[in-house]
Amino acid sequence: MTNLVVEAVEDAIRALPDRPGIYVFRDARGKPLYVGKARSLRKRATSYLRGPFDARIGRMLMEARRLDSVLADTEAEALALENSWIKTKQPRYNIRLRDDKTYPYLKLTLRDDYPRIVFTRRIVRDGGEYFGPYLPAGLARRAIKLVQKLFQVRVCHIEIDGSLPRPCLYHGMRRCLGPCVEGLTDLDAYTRAVDQAKLFLAGRNDQLLKELKGQMWAASEAQDFEEAARLRDLIAEVEEIGARRNVASVRGEDVDIYGIHSAGGNVAVTVLVMRGGQVMDRRELFWEGEDEVDPSVLLSEVLPQIYDVTPFVPKELHLPVPIEGGEALAEWLGEKKGERVYVRFPSRGQKADRVALAVRNAEMAFRRRFRAEGRSSAAVRSLVKHLDLGERPQRIEGFDISHFQGAQTVASLVVWEEGRMRKGDYRSFNIRDLDGPDDFLAMNQAVARRYRRVLEEVGVMPDLILIDGGRGQLNAALEALSVLGVEETPVVGLAKREEELYLPGRPMPLRLERSDPGLQLLQEIRDESHRFAVARHRRRRKKATLRSRLDEIPGIGPKRRRQLLTRFGSAAGVAAASQDELAPILGPKLAMRVSTQLIPSPDEGAGDESPDS
Repeated sequence: MTNLVVEAVEDAIRALPDRPGIYVFRDARGKPLYVGKARSLRKRATSYLRGPFDARIGRMLMEARRLDSVLADTEAEALALENSWIKTKQPRYNIRLRDDKTYPYLKLTLRDDYPRIVFTRRIVRDGGEYFGPYLPAGLARRAIKLVQKLFQVRVCHIEIDGSLPRPCLYHGMRRCLGPCVEGLTDLDAYTRAVDQAKLFLAGRNDQLLKELKGQMWAASEAQDFEEAARLRDLIAEVEEIGARRNVASVRGEDVDIYGIHSAGGNVAVTVLVMRGGQVMDRRELFWEGEDEVDPSVLLSEVLPQIYDVTPFVPKELHLPVPIEGGEALAEWLGEKKGERVYVRFPSRGQKADRVALAVRNAEMAFRRRFRAEGRSSAAVRSLVKHLDLGERPQRIEGFDISHFQGAQTVASLVVWEEGRMRKGDYRSFNIRDLDGPDDFLAMNQAVARRYRRVLEEVGVMPDLILIDGGRGQLNAALEALSVLGVEETPVVGLAKREEELYLPGRPMPLRLERSDPGLQLLQEIRDESHRFAVARHRRRRKKATLRSRLDEIPGIGPKRRRQLLTRFGSAAGVAAASQDELAPILGPKLAMRVSTQLIPSPDEGAGDESPDS
């Protein structure tokens, strides 16, 4: 073969010892290009002098100008070291899968003096410690409640300075230590609770129980019997939770079953998550490459990345192909789980049938993902480029306001996710306490109400927020997000007529070509939010009109009005009711009068075609 390795790198390869460790190829500026692990550094690295290898590694070798190494005691330790380097250095030529389903994680905000536990679907470099993914997703919310109950770690987003006069209900429910009020707790006690929560979320119950028992006996010797009793009860609950997990494992299989499908440099990986003998979820991960990659190479690189961030390690992994370093992976997973873990490659029987099913799921995921990618990838790439987004937006939420001369103001929320509108996630907000038309205040109220509820219910934050309007509406939304403490979410305003984009921190609007796919996607979301806002406004206005006309009919007082609404559900229901249906409540004469006066006039709704927005 033609030697792609420069002389300095070749000399470094030949000088490597016959010991476990990791090797790091670097470019001329010293930036890591590729990190690999090996049972024998010398034997593994000399393979780069012989080949064969795929085009991805070939391009890497052409750029490499240096080779460094870090020794380890075992291959499993080298695997953990490799995974740590890939996660922190993010070398360009290592494979990192993307999870399009955005499974939920839990994060402890360790940069805060008093960290809080947060539900999130994105992992970013913000100093927090992440746990997950949680499969099925409901486990994440249950885990938050357990952390609140067991360790009283806060979930609120307020600034903690001890200045509040009284704590919230969580403190009274013994779900928070109450750092917001001076004297209820101190930094040492709160930090100890956070450390215990970290052990619990990481699944390290043995270490947690050891620490708790030590604290319990110390409290008992100090005759702090109330604290000792609290720790005793906490120990009992942690032991019970651990026992339930063990029982579930004994009663049925805990297995992750992998399927993989690749074509044209793109790869789809499906994981069937089996817990207690039942398939609980299906996880899909994707890699968009330029060249074909061997499935065994891909799995050997990404499996440590997958299990590095989750405390839920199964008893077995069933893979479609053997991988290099399977024994080291099993040893490393066993250390994380605290018991032996098996990495298997079944070729017959029920286990092989399950792997075949996972492979078929991977094929379907591949077709679904990359067919949709062909339609929306250009738009997403454009948004990343022009809006300076840190990552590809998978979920965009759009807001609009609709009213008629300030009356019956309604805000709409629509959701675009993974290439299509998610109508099941749409929401609308009846805007209150407005003195006349005020789109800015209405937008502020809608955004605040939406994301306050998301934070309270530990829901999903979008990757991008789209505001229908210009600088004023954008600033109103930014103010609401700032109060809630979620300023990191990107926001853009799209103004009508000129179709200009308004971005925070940019004094001038951004104009894209009308043919730009990113602009067209934002226009599609904006138009859908406008349609939804107008529809909800019309419904609210019609209800208000009918209710007002019902109040004007002589003989209809509060009692009868309440009876009618209870019987027919709404003023519109009363208007649609027949005279015979109204008679049991109103009597024949009044029923005829109501039925006659509530017949919609031909011009009812005039002016609704263009509500202000």
